[in-house]
Amino acid sequence: MVAKNWTPLFKKYKGQWVALKDDEVTVISHGTEVKKVINDASKKGFDKPILFKVPSKILAYVGSA
Repeated sequence: MVAKNWTPLFKKYKGQWVALKDDEVTVISHGTEVKKVINDASKKGFDKPILFKVPSKILAYVGSA
């Protein structure tokens, strides 16, 4: 598994829901209401997109899994 650079997502879509393609970086649709994002993705032919809520703030995390 290769780490994805989501920096552009954080910069452009702060506080929004995004629907992503299987490549985990291509945005299909975005918005503040998850139902609308899902519906927009479905209209574009993506019935099971990856949904992600972009945080409004990037917070540091230190810990273990």
